[in-house]
Amino acid sequence: MERKYDRILIKLSGEALAGSKSTGLDFDVIANICRSIKKAADTGVQIGIVVGGGNFWRGRSCGDMDRLTADHIGMLATAMNALTVGDTLRSLGVDVRVQTAINMAEVAEPLIINKAIRHLEKGKVVIFGCGTGNPFFSTDTAAVLRAMETKCDIVFKATMVDGVYDKDPHKYDDAVRYDTLSFTEVLEKNLAVMDSTAASMCRDNKMPVLVFDLGRPDNIVDAVLGKNVGTVVEA
Repeated sequence: MERKYDRILIKLSGEALAGSKSTGLDFDVIANICRSIKKAADTGVQIGIVVGGGNFWRGRSCGDMDRLTADHIGMLATAMNALTVGDTLRSLGVDVRVQTAINMAEVAEPLIINKAIRHLEKGKVVIFGCGTGNPFFSTDTAAVLRAMETKCDIVFKATMVDGVYDKDPHKYDDAVRYDTLSFTEVLEKNLAVMDSTAASMCRDNKMPVLVFDLGRPDNIVDAVLGKNVGTVVEA
């Protein structure tokens, strides 16, 4: 089957990397995710990845800590996850580059968008760590920003839910899943897709987002091939 997209940005949540452990890293889960990313890369699609850090650090749960400090710690958590995913992909034979928005040249390339685009054009998977490099912005916003900067076709938001619902499906049996949505609806209904900054950026720049369940890692490949998985959110 022919792939639907030429270049994608995958947003992986930090919690997804923890599996059932909730915190830290579950290397079996990470290996399964990375095997699916490799399958997707083998179709010829160019792949950028932004990784969250919630499996190590939740800034909003840090008590009285200064928000600036808490967000910087969160950025370091995303760097650890980016290196972990990069190493796992590399062990599977994938050519990977990790770039970080905070300079740490001894462990990763500095974020240089033109260089990232050249990596993508050469078939390398590029993993972006440290969010936007600025406090007060989520990794969802970082994912949208990197997708726009690298001229991606779509953002794949890989979550632990199989799409977007009108209410929390874990709490309500009558929750209804959307097949398609607009970002205006997401903002007006306050749906749990991504934070309002990221949703507004997508709407204003016409960047679509596909939300799907990472519990079945092969959804990544299916999405690249244009199969019906999850919920599509468009401008």
